[in-house]
Amino acid sequence: MKHAYIFPGQGAQFTGMGKDLFDQNSRAQELFHQADDTLGFSISKIMFEGSEDDLKQTKVTQPAIFVHSVVRALIQEDFSPDMVAGHSLGEFSALVASKALSFVDGLKLVSQRAKAMQLACEQNPSTMAAVLGLDDAVVEDACRSIENEVVLPANYNSPGQVVISGTYQGIELATEALKEAGAKRVIPLAVGGAFHSPLMEPAHSKLEQAINQTAIDKPICPIYQNVTGLPTIEIEVVKKNLIAQLMAPVRWTQSVTNMLNDGATHFTECGPGRVLQGLIKKVSREAEVNGIS
Repeated sequence: MKHAYIFPGQGAQFTGMGKDLFDQNSRAQELFHQADDTLGFSISKIMFEGSEDDLKQTKVTQPAIFVHSVVRALIQEDFSPDMVAGHSLGEFSALVASKALSFVDGLKLVSQRAKAMQLACEQNPSTMAAVLGLDDAVVEDACRSIENEVVLPANYNSPGQVVISGTYQGIELATEALKEAGAKRVIPLAVGGAFHSPLMEPAHSKLEQAINQTAIDKPICPIYQNVTGLPTIEIEVVKKNLIAQLMAPVRWTQSVTNMLNDGATHFTECGPGRVLQGLIKKVSREAEVNGIS
């Protein structure tokens, strides 16, 4: 029996997130104060009291989810994961939970990532859409059929659910092709850009430099990384995949499948929301899942 801890990505934020942790735990208070000092603004105040619009700011959203997720994990008594994984942004939380990154270094990277991604979104206006009810290969073929536009799978979330990224025109054309191919639904997402696609290229060099300048240690347990879906404890592999993650698809279905094949019997989602719990149940109905938010 192995216990996997998993960490959510962008979109799970809510007003009041983390306030209960701050009120009830002195270690949580230390970490929130550390986060405020590191970022140079009171992210804790925005998390606890900010509006929905405040939390949607890119410079806030990603650090807020990271802080909430990591604090939730680190204040657990006898926190000892057998394996970890995180969806997109959540991979940084997973690296802190596995002691490959310090809390402060992880937060700095997440903040730099958010700012770099915002800049890329401004340079390359683009978007994403969720495709429901098709096999992965059908989605891939439909995207490949679109000429002269960027559109490709960005998140392999679960069997029958793939998110695509691309230019506005690329997403529009792919939506038509996917519906013709039998998609149950193609749902436009309210996001600022085409994450996990080549359109994030303007952010790549900045994030690569930041990662290469950050101290990363050998994790205490395998981390299943987005780019490959495979486990590793090798520092250079962790760095390579973390750099590639920005422009590569999130292979979440593959990550969960590999964790199950490697003996995971219980999954605990650390952080806001229940999205990952639902995705895991679509991969395996037998898996035990719960959340600590």
